[in-house]
Amino acid sequence: MAKENKSRYAILGMLSTGPMSGYAIKKEIEQSVANFWNESYGQIYPILKQLAEEGLTTSHAEKQEGKPERYVYTLTDRGREELHHWLTEPIEYSVERNELLLKLFFGQQASVADNIEHVQRFRDLQTMLHQKYRGIAGHLQIHCSTNPDLLYQLMTVRFGLYRTQALISWADETLAILGKVAETEQKHKNKV
Repeated sequence: MAKENKSRYAILGMLSTGPMSGYAIKKEIEQSVANFWNESYGQIYPILKQLAEEGLTTSHAEKQEGKPERYVYTLTDRGREELHHWLTEPIEYSVERNELLLKLFFGQQASVADNIEHVQRFRDLQTMLHQKYRGIAGHLQIHCSTNPDLLYQLMTVRFGLYRTQALISWADETLAILGKVAETEQKHKNKV
């Protein structure tokens, strides 16, 4: 069975907040859901065309001074129904592709120092992301306190906070194990 393209629902969801151009959709994604979902212009524009062909959106051209016309898309009632239907369906499990785990799985083929470096960089990234999510949560609570979507937006930020904290803990544990492996290797080399 072919895997369903979930990008269409991300775009329908963005349009559920109001009419937007493809450019505006991309910017809104970057400012809201990009920590867990991203779309490129190369994905957005073909999907917008397809959604219009299916009657899920309408579009109209707006003139811009000194620029080409821009097309603004609006969700139709059918588009809202499609989005609502998708929102009620069970979530499809997908396997995460994780280069760090792939490298660690074959870590015996590399030096312990290389493995430690990979995990340390990963830990540093997770620490940076954790701080970023804390900042986003604070910003939302201060500047968006009257937004009816705040509760749901904070749920996604809290997911990021919990996930990064768990990954930092995993990295600390893994670095401790790799440190012991390095010690054992060093003792073995000293005996030889």
